[in-house]
Formats: sequence, C-alpha cells, structure tokens
Amino acid sequence: MLTQLSLRLRIFLMFLGLALAGAALVGGALYWGYQRLDGQDVASAFLFSGVVAAFGVAALAVIFWLLFDENVARPIEKIAIAMRTRAHTDVEAAVDLHEARYLGDLAPAVHAVSGLLVKSGSEVRQAGAEETARLAAERAHLALLLTEIPVAIILISPNHKIILYDGQAADVLGQVHVPRLSASIFDYFNEADMRKAHDQLSETLTEVVSEVRCARDNLCFELRLKKLKHVQGYMVLVDNTHARITPEAERPLVYDFALSELDGGHELENRPLESLSFTVFDTETTGLMPNKDEIVQIGAVRVVNGKIVPGEIIDQLVNPGRKIPPASTKVHGISDDMVIGAPDAVTSVRHFHTFAKDSVIVAHNAPFDMAFMQRHGKTSGLVWDHPVLDTVLLSAVLYGTTEKHTLDALCDRLGVTIPPELRHTALGDARATAEVLCKMLPILISKGHKTFGDIVRQTRKHGRLLKDLN
Repeated sequence: MLTQLSLRLRIFLMFLGLALAGAALVGGALYWGYQRLDGQDVASAFLFSGVVAAFGVAALAVIFWLLFDENVARPIEKIAIAMRTRAHTDVEAAVDLHEARYLGDLAPAVHAVSGLLVKSGSEVRQAGAEETARLAAERAHLALLLTEIPVAIILISPNHKIILYDGQAADVLGQVHVPRLSASIFDYFNEADMRKAHDQLSETLTEVVSEVRCARDNLCFELRLKKLKHVQGYMVLVDNTHARITPEAERPLVYDFALSELDGGHELENRPLESLSFTVFDTETTGLMPNKDEIVQIGAVRVVNGKIVPGEIIDQLVNPGRKIPPASTKVHGISDDMVIGAPDAVTSVRHFHTFAKDSVIVAHNAPFDMAFMQRHGKTSGLVWDHPVLDTVLLSAVLYGTTEKHTLDALCDRLGVTIPPELRHTALGDARATAEVLCKMLPILISKGHKTFGDIVRQTRKHGRLLKDLN
C-alpha cells in the first residue's frame, strides 16, 4: 500500500503520524496525571504527567528516527555512493530496489539513469579500447625500437624526479634498486656528482659528459646529460659500453609526463591526492601475531598519478628462520622448501623500506603488516616515517561503518577481480588493494576530500574499526 504512494505523501504521512502519536501520548500522560490527583496536589500530578510525556516523546522520536534511517536516509546514502562509484569508475553499481522501495520513484529513476550510463559507457569503452590498443601497439613498437638503440634513456623533471625510463635504463637503475617512476634520481646516482654535472649543464652547455658514481658508491657510470629543448627538465643517457645493459631483457617503456607538471612543493597535509605516489603492499606470515610470528612473503606495487606503474613491483619470498605452520601454508601456499635460500626478514624489510621511499604506504589493515615492518626496522635501525593509509578506513569513509570492509567485499563493490591462484599471495593481494585504491581515489576527491590532510582527518573518525579488526 505505502509503496504505491508518492514520496512526498509518504513523508507527509510520517510526520503527520509523528504529530498524532505525540499528541496522543501527551494527552494520555495528562489524563494519567489527572487520575493521580486524588491524594496529591495539582503541581505534583502535572509534574508526573510532564515527566511521562517527555520520556514518551523521546521514545517516539527514537522509533521514528530508526524507521526514517532504515527506510529513507540509509537507502539514499547507498544510492548516492552507488552513483558516485558509477560516475568515477567503470563499475556497474547496482541499486537495491527492494531496500529503496519506500523512496517512491527515486530508486527506479536512478536505476534507469544507471542503465543509460552503462550503455553509453560500454560504447565509450569500446571506442576507448580500440584507441588504447592502437596506442599500446605504437608504444610497444617504440619500446622495441629503443631496445635496439644501445643507450639507456632517462628523463628527469626540473625537481630531479624520474618521469621516463626505457628497458635499458631499467637495467642500469636496477643495479642500485628497483626502478621507480617519480623517484629522485639521487636514489640511484650520487647526489653530489649529479648536481655538479647538472650545474655545468645549466650554466653554459646544452650537453655534458660526466663520471658519476651510483648512490651506493660501488659502481661508476659515464653519464651524458642533455637539456630538453621544448620542456623543462633534462635527459640522462648511458652508453652500453659503460654499463651492464641487457637489450634482450623485456621491460616496458615506463613514463608519466604529467609528473613534470605536478606541484610537489606543498607540505604533505596540503598535497592533492593525485600528486602523491603510493606504495601498496601486503605480507604473508607464519601466523597472526606480529610480535611473535614472522614474514614469509612481501608483495608491493607502486601507484603514481592514480595509476599502477607496470614493472615496479616487489615479489619476495622471505626465510622466516623457523618452520612454517601447516595451517598457514594452507592459506598462502608457502612451504618450508620454497623459502630455502630466500633472504631473511631484516634484509627483505630493508629492501621494501627503500622501495617505499618518498611515498605514502597503503595496505589493507595496515597496522597488522606495519607491525612486522616496525619490529624488523628497529633491528636494522630503519626509521618508518612514511605516511600510511589504510583501505579499510578509506572504505569506511566512502561506504559507512555498517558495510563490510574486507578486501573481498571491496573488490566485489568496485569490480576488481582477484584471480583465485593469486588470492592470499602477497603480490596478488597488494595488486588488488592497489586497484581498489585507484578506483576509490576519484570518488574520494568527488566527495570533497581532495588533499592528504582531508583523507587523514576522515579516516581518524573510523579508527575503532581497525582496533576491532585486530
């Protein structure tokens, strides 16, 4: 019956019912007080009536609020976040018509609009897929051509951040550490040597050749620095006669020219979300007690400018120095035989610490994974001053505390697929978390949470979730 009435009429009837129920309750309380006049003074009787009426109205308000929240407010919030999800991702966010049955034509109208968006989005995606395939073919052809040139190429922004490197440059950088887009070139080459060469380039010359040590001082390269004519920044070239380059190694041409335009001068709290670099990671362990158990695998990927960077990963088995319980092996599939010869936890954590330099660390239930990092960091004197975000809390900011916030639930909600063979592997879960993060970022920005400080303030409101989870 109610579902056939208009939304405005239903809300009017609800408030009319509240008014009538309140009037009836106050009248009943007055009558009850009147019945108690016998043997009491008038003031005491009316005071009793007032107390009964006040408690009754409060109870009535709570009942009506629960009904309104269950049938109006919560369905509207779910419709709003579903539409934001649909608007900022390629996920077909379904509207629960039964849950929103008391909202009149709102839910069917939203469902119809969503259907049109899906149809038009499908057409746009098809056209985009064709154009993407063409660009991917061109990019692959360009990467192949660059591979044939016996020179490693690195493009550097004015603030000395890496904005492009080819497959051969990945070999050169990889002799120091995993190549990282947006990382400082000083993480790979000695800062004093690089600045000296760059100063020479800035003063008079358009090109300089200089002997430059690597950041660990164990290797030396002859680098050619060149000014870029039409854009700011400079190019670093390494000839294969001066570096161990393996042209046959297949690595992608990695770049993001938008990095040269991003302003990194703000304090972290005021940095726009799209300007941040994220290191998303996960661990597999011997158990669930960070103070007692050990790491058996670390997986990590990097997200720059809202996209996962191909090839920039950590997929490291770790020797825990103890037997792996069969119950844990059943979950993640890592056995004692698999970790023989793998580095220990301290070495692996130090490697991850460098990989995550100058980025925001992201994990699903970050306190658990970070507890292992903190413990082993103390052993080797590492300082974990990286800012940290938790996708559990980001999910709570978007979807409210009443929803499920497991990684599987988030993936289902945002259309992220984890291949079954990769679930509960460190790299598989890290990549899924990174895909979830990339889909949540534009939704968070659309809700007005545009800076890192905005996000931190919002997640602090839901900190209790992690305490309950752990």
